[in-house]
Amino acid sequence: MAKKQKKRSASVATTGVKSEAVEAPKAAASRFSSEFNPDYSYVKSDLRRIGILAGSFFVVLVVLSFFLR
Repeated sequence: MAKKQKKRSASVATTGVKSEAVEAPKAAASRFSSEFNPDYSYVKSDLRRIGILAGSFFVVLVVLSFFLR
């Protein structure tokens, strides 16, 4: 089993002034999060198709159960 690594938080100076090293990742993270805009329209269409198929199979099974009794 792999060893777990603990994340270390950046410490703030005792004067209360944040260092630039702490501010840089926050600015970069906010910039990338606003640029990342994936398109999942194909997932919606696939899920709709799967739902329609599952529903139709369920209806077919119910109809067959009446005929096979």
